Amino acid sequence: MAKITLSSSLMDAHGKMGNVVFRRHGNEHIMAHTPMVGDHVPTPNQAAQRQRFKLAAIYGSAVLADPAKKAVYADKAKQKGLTVFAMCIADFLHVPSVENIDLSTYTGKPGETITIQASDDVAVAGVAVRILDTTGAVLEQGPAQPNGGNWNYPTTTALPVGQPVTIEVTASDLPGHTTTKTQTKS
Repeated sequence: MAKITLSSSLMDAHGKMGNVVFRRHGNEHIMAHTPMVGDHVPTPNQAAQRQRFKLAAIYGSAVLADPAKKAVYADKAKQKGLTVFAMCIADFLHVPSVENIDLSTYTGKPGETITIQASDDVAVAGVAVRILDTTGAVLEQGPAQPNGGNWNYPTTTALPVGQPVTIEVTASDLPGHTTTKTQTKS
């Protein structure tokens, strides 16, 4: 791809002229052929992906209209060299992750701590924990509290010694997407 220097009169050019499109991407000015659009019928996967991008754009517009939410994304966007709108779309398209559930200090007694490592490309909005018995009945549940880069859940219920349980951790991000990870404790 050739790189050229545009005259000052063309530096602000954008839009379409004939079969050439002028646009900016960051600090670069791009001149390209107009995209070929035909009578192509999208596959179901393509249609689903287009719908996801449409919802991401709606989310991005809503964030830009809310100064408090926009400020959250502005710092992250600046760090990554993106626009706030692009950062919102990226966040919408990526779900949060639960990397680790640390049960090393949990023995089934109240007041013990379950430590969770969760991440997201912008911010983890919250982490919820449920402790289930072998039948799937909820023994206790509640929100974990942020602690540096981790989340801590203080247990509240005493379990019989040796009772196997499943710890279910759900992390959510700012767009409202969730990811759940489970771990068994005997």
